[in-house]
Amino acid sequence: MARAALTRVLEPGDAVGGRWLREWGAVEVLRRLVEGDAETDAERDVETDDEGDIEGKREGAWAESDVGGVWGDGASGAVGAVGRIGRLEGIEAEDGREAGAGGVGRGRGKGGAKGAGRGGRLPGVSAQRWAGLRARAGRLRVERDLETAAAAGARFVAPGDTEWPAQLDDLGDARPVGLWVRGRPSLRMWALRSVAVVGARACTDYGAHMAADLGAGLAERGWVVVSGGAYGVDGGAHRGALGAGGATVAVLACGVDRPYPRGHAQLIGRIAEQGLVVGELPPGDHPTPSRFILRNRVIAALTRGTVVVEAAHRSGALVTARCAQDLGRYTMGVPGPATSGLSAGVHELLRGDAVLVSDAAEVVELVGDMGDVAPRRCGPVVPRDLLEPGAAEVLAALPARGSAAVRDIALSAGTSADDAVVRLYELRSLGFVERQGDGWQLTRQTLPSVFRDGGGR
Repeated sequence: MARAALTRVLEPGDAVGGRWLREWGAVEVLRRLVEGDAETDAERDVETDDEGDIEGKREGAWAESDVGGVWGDGASGAVGAVGRIGRLEGIEAEDGREAGAGGVGRGRGKGGAKGAGRGGRLPGVSAQRWAGLRARAGRLRVERDLETAAAAGARFVAPGDTEWPAQLDDLGDARPVGLWVRGRPSLRMWALRSVAVVGARACTDYGAHMAADLGAGLAERGWVVVSGGAYGVDGGAHRGALGAGGATVAVLACGVDRPYPRGHAQLIGRIAEQGLVVGELPPGDHPTPSRFILRNRVIAALTRGTVVVEAAHRSGALVTARCAQDLGRYTMGVPGPATSGLSAGVHELLRGDAVLVSDAAEVVELVGDMGDVAPRRCGPVVPRDLLEPGAAEVLAALPARGSAAVRDIALSAGTSADDAVVRLYELRSLGFVERQGDGWQLTRQTLPSVFRDGGGR
């Protein structure tokens, strides 16, 4: 419940907030944010060192403050549901300690403002930043958020839940506080076998085609396609997976109840019915440029690998790819025209550690299990490829037009006249050559296969 409330306070990817959660636990962090000013104000007014006097002034300030009402009214106050659990006093925190007690300490006096006190500022942020976080905490309505999410068919998944994808823990302190998930399937199970397909919003027809082809191909092979639900490559990947009757996950930079972009409202609704819509932000929250960028780390961490279809040098898709590389995930790129600015970023990736892929089979070969090998790529096999070397030399010695004598054919092929005759009759039985008077010539159907690739003279 505390983590659900903190998704409205902490920005996605806030490593300082992540460290707070790791060291103090969500319940204590939330209590500090809500109670902080009442405690520090009381301590600031204290002029005596008498412990009893200090405690009395603390209790008076708490009782008169607006923040006190937050916990007193569990039904409507900020994080009211948490308040009903026990006003955060004595609630077992995530690290096994009691919130507000144990390893956190209840510092006395002005030192509490530095993070050691019962309601002081936590370390790592300025006073201005702390005040901003506290202002957000003062407007919390976690019960309302949970009700709104439930009405949209969404739920909140926190680290440690059975549905939590453990690979997100690779993000360290920058991992999500929790995820709002819309859809029926289990996020953890789907993430075990998933691939991200990302790229430019303003993609070319080639990029849209490749994204849809990859999405469909991966879905047909039993893989979950993860993308950002945006225009262009993202939308093409989602549609490809849905069209193949497969699984897809959209990771949004806004509340899961608010489809963005609005032009994809129908697509995101269909993803929620057939797959999953995931986001770090609480219901109703809107996207910002920084949230789009930070959303990409979740896409990279959630999946086994990331495929970039089209991306310019300045592209959010490259952020996803580099994050995947930092996390030790596979990074792949689909090449485009060398003259295309939209493929310039992909080509730069391919000059580094990224792997070139052209279809779903090659993606699965890289991220899949042992034995998931892509078919070998080669050109078409023509009949002359099956000839023995001696016969192939004699065939290549025949002119493109007209006929040639056996002696001239043998000289050109570097063999004897007797051997040339034997080879010519073999070639005749196979339909490559025919007798023309005293000479030999190529048959009409043989000419294209011999001279198409410059294979003869």
